[in-house]
Amino acid sequence: MSHPVDIQVGQRLKQLRTARGLSQTDLGNKLELSFQQIQKYEAGSNRISASRLFELAQALSVGPAYFFDGMHGEQNSSKSNASGMAVATALASIESDDTKRRILSFIEDVSAAKL
Repeated sequence: MSHPVDIQVGQRLKQLRTARGLSQTDLGNKLELSFQQIQKYEAGSNRISASRLFELAQALSVGPAYFFDGMHGEQNSSKSNASGMAVATALASIESDDTKRRILSFIEDVSAAKL
């Protein structure tokens, strides 16, 4: 059985990868990993070492702490993650890069977050 932290980190990885419009294969290629390994990380079935987490953060242009955001005190994290995944999936389905950038800029403005 997977540890809750491994599941959280995997969910955050999947959410970010999807928001960046990358497939598991795309991300795996950046790190010389198979898409199956990315799948296992995202499912939380394989733990991500500190060095690999650092490489993932660099490949996705975030700090390693991103993967641990919301670990404490969030009662509705699964509901929040589902909403975030829906937004990320919808954003990834938009074909125009210019439109994606404008939507991302809008989200950053209203949320005061930098993605």
